[in-house]
Amino acid sequence: MREGPVVAFSGGGTGGHLYPALAIADALRAKRPDVRAIFFGAERGLEAQVLPERGELHCLLPVHGIDRANLLKSSQAITGLIDALVRVVRYFDEHRPTVVVVTGGYAGAPAGIAAGLIGIPLVLQEQNSVPGLVTKLLTRWATRVHVAYPEALDCLPLMGGRAFVTGNPVRPTSVRPRDKVRAEYGIPASASLILVAGGSQGSLALNEILGEMLKSLTDGSLARPTGLHVLWATGRKHIKSAEHLLEEYGSPEWVHTSAYIKDMPGVLEAADLAICRAGAMFTAELLNAGLPAVLVPLPTAAEGHQMQNALALEAAGVAVVSPQKGLTGDALWTQVESLLGSPERLNAMEEFAHSLARPNAASAIATDIEVLLNFGEQV
Repeated sequence: MREGPVVAFSGGGTGGHLYPALAIADALRAKRPDVRAIFFGAERGLEAQVLPERGELHCLLPVHGIDRANLLKSSQAITGLIDALVRVVRYFDEHRPTVVVVTGGYAGAPAGIAAGLIGIPLVLQEQNSVPGLVTKLLTRWATRVHVAYPEALDCLPLMGGRAFVTGNPVRPTSVRPRDKVRAEYGIPASASLILVAGGSQGSLALNEILGEMLKSLTDGSLARPTGLHVLWATGRKHIKSAEHLLEEYGSPEWVHTSAYIKDMPGVLEAADLAICRAGAMFTAELLNAGLPAVLVPLPTAAEGHQMQNALALEAAGVAVVSPQKGLTGDALWTQVESLLGSPERLNAMEEFAHSLARPNAASAIATDIEVLLNFGEQV
């Protein structure tokens, strides 16, 4: 006999879909310790590493994204989806979930489809300003949809009053002192700090553009303001090349590198400006920290999600957008210098960010799931 209700979480392939599922599950279990969570993801996704490390009950599926330009890969994706559906139905039959939560990505589709076909209440969480293919597909069965951006509501006409703007469920903001976080990287408390981050894996293109900017700042082609420091999150694959590049530039003491920043909420609180990609989860953390940003959207992101996210934040006065195509180090510095030279504008951007932030998104979504659980227990 089960000790409590089971909730199935499905989403992954990338951290942008996996971590929202984990955040919601953690918030739900904090409210209802008797809840048992099962996670469904892709064999090839980040979840294959993260879920076992966390000790989560999970099922990895043979699914991968559809490549519209490659018919063979597309047919393999469809075959994998059918296989995954069979496995999910078997798991559902064994564990009897009361609610299924899908946080998007190709890895989220099988459990969402199975829930719809079987008739299990389905909750969707959409991170981007323009809903992804999986979310659009599953809305025909969804009981609820929680979105991060108001713009997404216009793309979900089938949901009517069952779609809510709750924000993206991310890690809580840091409570560590700003100066202590800076000290860990050797950054003075009085410095003006720019954080450069290309995502959890880093970004070769963004690193190359930053390298150009740093070269001009170190050789005197561009004037570096007194007290300016840069914290460069290179990505593990790129740390060696970044360090070698800085050696060529004379190892400037005001540039600090990190292969991977574990306490990103703490660093976001400690920074004054970010240069970064525009992934949904990272931009949500920017809002929570009230950190102004120069956004360089990933041009190959599915369905142009990063550009749409970036433009939505620019329209809200939180960030400025610098498209990657044709972007040079000098052009990037022009954007940065303009912002650093206008404290009033930075303060306004910070206020706008805080006004859009939804730090309690995970808790709000968990509360909604709890309502469905309670209703299911009464039936």
